[in-house]
Amino acid sequence: CHGTGIEMAESFAEFDPLSRRLADQFWPGALTLVLPLKEGNAIHPLVTAGLDTVAVRAPKGFGAELIAALGRPLAAPSANASGRISPTEAAHVAASLGERVSLILDGGPCAVGLESTVLDLSGPVATILRPGAVTAQDLTPIVGSVAEATEAAEAGGLKGPGMLTSHYAPGHPVRLDATEVASDEALLAFGPEVPGGGAVTLNLSPSGDLKAAAAHLFAYLHRLDEAEVRAIAVMPIPEDGPQGGLARAINDRLKRAAAPRG
Repeated sequence: CHGTGIEMAESFAEFDPLSRRLADQFWPGALTLVLPLKEGNAIHPLVTAGLDTVAVRAPKGFGAELIAALGRPLAAPSANASGRISPTEAAHVAASLGERVSLILDGGPCAVGLESTVLDLSGPVATILRPGAVTAQDLTPIVGSVAEATEAAEAGGLKGPGMLTSHYAPGHPVRLDATEVASDEALLAFGPEVPGGGAVTLNLSPSGDLKAAAAHLFAYLHRLDEAEVRAIAVMPIPEDGPQGGLARAINDRLKRAAAPRG
């Protein structure tokens, strides 16, 4: 599926030596590359939002099996209502979209939890548009210096998914950096020291393991959003240490979940 993924992507995107090295290293996997569109491509402008770039990825597991069975590239939106919590299992899709879709393919729970890292290679500097499981530390041995487009959406540079200021939002308000929790709040905890008193608590990882926290993030937000509470309080996720890049990706999702909603 890896070779097939590159061949499919090359039919409509311009691969250079750098993007090919990244595909060889991280595909199939959680890295999306934003590349210039190839001249004469047959992609509908709706797929690229009218831009002169296209985001491509070769997924693992069920997604790879589906693309291989189709024998062609697959373009699809996220399987959730716009701006809401990302789904990590089929039940989340059903709850979000309901009767608006006639079929849900259940490939099991997502192993990583977070969406893919989106890396823009269409400009002079490689830029992370959306942080994910593939971190800047993972990319620098191949890319060199990597920029992070933290203010891209506000500057009018919305070039990839998940860059809106308010995104991944549950129905309840979200309060970040919580060190205590009220009795009418749900608590999204992290680590061994958890304040008591909340109506319901789910711990992303009692041991402080960031890979486990990433895998649980959206599923736990879905569960807490079902509780009869006033708000969801979220404990801090420290970004120091060897897994700091993954912590930044988790905090990116949480900040957008807590942002003011238009």
